[in-house]
Amino acid sequence: MSQPLEWGRRYLMVRPDHFRIDYVINPYMSTQDQPDPELTLKQWDSLRQAIVDAGGEVEVLAQRPDSPDMVYAMNLGFATADGRAMLSHMRFEPRRKESLTAADWFTGHGFALGRPGSDGVGPHFESGDAFVFGDSLVVGYGPRTEAEALKHLAIEWGIRVRGLRITHEGMYHLDLPFCPVDSTHALVYPAAFDAASQAELFGIVPDPIVLTDDEAFAFSANSIVVNETIIMPACSPRLHEILTGLGLRVVVLDLTEFHKAGGSARCLTNPLDFDLTAITAPGGEVILPT
Repeated sequence: MSQPLEWGRRYLMVRPDHFRIDYVINPYMSTQDQPDPELTLKQWDSLRQAIVDAGGEVEVLAQRPDSPDMVYAMNLGFATADGRAMLSHMRFEPRRKESLTAADWFTGHGFALGRPGSDGVGPHFESGDAFVFGDSLVVGYGPRTEAEALKHLAIEWGIRVRGLRITHEGMYHLDLPFCPVDSTHALVYPAAFDAASQAELFGIVPDPIVLTDDEAFAFSANSIVVNETIIMPACSPRLHEILTGLGLRVVVLDLTEFHKAGGSARCLTNPLDFDLTAITAPGGEVILPT
C-alpha cells in the first residue's frame, strides 16, 4: 500500500522582486515576453499561501537584483532533513551568482554545505534534477546536470543514486517530467528520456501516472505535494480523477507568469526536508541506465 511522501512539508522560496527575462537558456524564454511584476507577485503569494494552508512551512529568501532566475528556488541546492545541503553548480554562468546567496542562507540556517563544483570548475549539478524516491536519489542528467555529479553525490553522502538521461530540450530538469506523488506513484512523461532511461523509469516507479503531451507541457508534473494536498499549475479532468482517487486534495493555481521563463510550482519551491535514511549505501552507489 502506498504511503505519503516522507518529505515536502518545509520549503524555501525566493520572493520575485527582480524576476524578469534577461537571457534565453531554455525553449520557454523570450526577452520579448516579460512577466508582469504585479501579477507575478500575486501568483507567487498564492503559491506560498497554498503551501501554508496545506500544513506546510515556508522560509522566504530575498532575491538578488542581478539574478532574475533566482525565483526558481528549487535549483539553489539539495537540502536534507538532517541538516546537509549540496549547493547547485549552475551550468549557465548568468545563474551562478544565485549560489553565493544560497550558500550564505544554508550555512546561516545550520546546514553543512557540500559542493560538486563552483565557478565553472567541476561537474555541474542543479538540484531541480534530484528527488528522493523509493530506495534512491533519482537524478536527471544531460541538459543541466552532468553524470559525473551523480558520483560526487553518491560518494560524499554515502547514498544510492539512480540516473535518468534527459534528452528532450523542453524537459531540461527532472522536475518537469517527474513528480513524486506518494511512495509508489509519480507523474511521469517518458518522452523526456532516452529509451534506456524510460525503461529504468518504469522500474523506479511502481505505479506511474503517465502524462499526455498536453498535460506535460502545461507543467502538470511541476507540482508539489504537501501532506494530502497536491498543488498544481494545471490539472486535466483525467488527472484530477486519478489524483483524487488516491485521496489527494487538488489545488490548481495560475502560475503562468512563471511559465514564461520555464518553471512553475515545483521550480519555485525548494524542499528542505529530504530524508536520506532509506537510500543509504555505504561508500556510495551510482546506477545509470544501460
